[in-house]
Amino acid sequence: MLMPALAALALLQGTAAPLPLTVTAARPLGTLREQAVLQQEWLRYRLDSVLPGLMREYGVDMWVLPMREYNEDPVFWSLVAPTTFAARRRTIYVFYDRGPELGIERLALGGSSQGGLFEPYFARDSIDPSIGRRPELVGQAQWDLLADLVRARDPGTIAVDISHTHAFADGLSAGEWEQLARVLPPGYLPRVVRAEGLALDYIAIRAPAMLPVYERMMDIVWDIVGTAFSNRVITPGKTTTADVVWWMRQRLADLGLDTWFHTDVEVQREGIALDDERLQRGDLVIQRGDVLHCDFGLTALGLNTDTQHMGYVLRAGERAAPPGLQQALRAANQLQDIVMAEMQPGRSGNDVLAAALGRMREAGIDGTVYTHPIGDRGHGAGPLIGLWDHQEGVPGRGDVLLRPDTWFSIELQATTAVPEWGGQAVRIAQEEDAALGRDGGMRWIRSRQTAFHLVR
Repeated sequence: MLMPALAALALLQGTAAPLPLTVTAARPLGTLREQAVLQQEWLRYRLDSVLPGLMREYGVDMWVLPMREYNEDPVFWSLVAPTTFAARRRTIYVFYDRGPELGIERLALGGSSQGGLFEPYFARDSIDPSIGRRPELVGQAQWDLLADLVRARDPGTIAVDISHTHAFADGLSAGEWEQLARVLPPGYLPRVVRAEGLALDYIAIRAPAMLPVYERMMDIVWDIVGTAFSNRVITPGKTTTADVVWWMRQRLADLGLDTWFHTDVEVQREGIALDDERLQRGDLVIQRGDVLHCDFGLTALGLNTDTQHMGYVLRAGERAAPPGLQQALRAANQLQDIVMAEMQPGRSGNDVLAAALGRMREAGIDGTVYTHPIGDRGHGAGPLIGLWDHQEGVPGRGDVLLRPDTWFSIELQATTAVPEWGGQAVRIAQEEDAALGRDGGMRWIRSRQTAFHLVR
């Protein structure tokens, strides 16, 4: 069930007074206006408190991000106010480190102030008939202005978002790069660097004030999943998996919320193997004795959740799932404990994966680990801890180091033989969101599933 309404949420340490969220049954995350105020404060925190340290950590004097409308850099969505939906024509964001005392200069060439967080610089193209015949001149004034800024500030390093490994750090399009390289003043092109970790870590690091809202989002997720895997939605022998999927999707829409992927509901059934095509139907009728699985995500306030839970449809006379199924869920919980214990700041995703799989095998668990960062994106920026088809590690993306103040979806599965099903293997897939705190400790953002959702 949903927790009681939040009277208020503290935004930042040192904030004079918290801003309220008016939580109702119809609006479980408050009004859009209230949400925008929260998001703007999160943005202020990230620009004031996260970005300066990262630029200095990666040795970046100036970070330049040119982009055009509808071809935005992935980091764009973590740099702009909640009322900004696209880069206007062309926007060139420039961040310049003036030193610890003066801080980071934040300039938006052709863009807005984003609620006062950037200093807008405008350069209107001259209305010249020749421009119509020479499209390459359109927007040239912005590039000329950038060249003047670079020349005046004389940065030792200029970071751009080009990466062969990380999509989040590869937002500079080929067209924008060609123009940027052409307009840089003589001698500055050799100063251009690819600081992949800057974009990656900036997107990954969470503002502390996001956590109470994210906890509330997880309450909503648990409420929807718990209702979907109950007799309020499922009538055994009649309801299909597609019925449940679309009920969950509709419930989000009715609450004014969204998702970042289509909900998935699957069935495992005694006497039918996991990979049997009979279980792959998207409209399979749910029967008594079925094991249910869902993969479900919520999107709100620029944040995303990712949850996988298990359900069981009771047979006549049953009051709980068979002991063998309960033991299978405990095995998945044990694997969660193993993975969480290995997730420590400074370790790479591949190191965590190798250590966790080693301990998993020692414990006699048959499982796989494919944990990923989460936050501004569902499959977020940061270190991958395995992929379902790459249990040997993930080159590049798995070599990223874990950092405090980041969130992860602890995603994995354990497959266990169930005596009540004649030793048939049952796959328990679990996914819960967790936070790696500033103290280096991992904790569940809400909680984790330790008992099946039951359909009676």
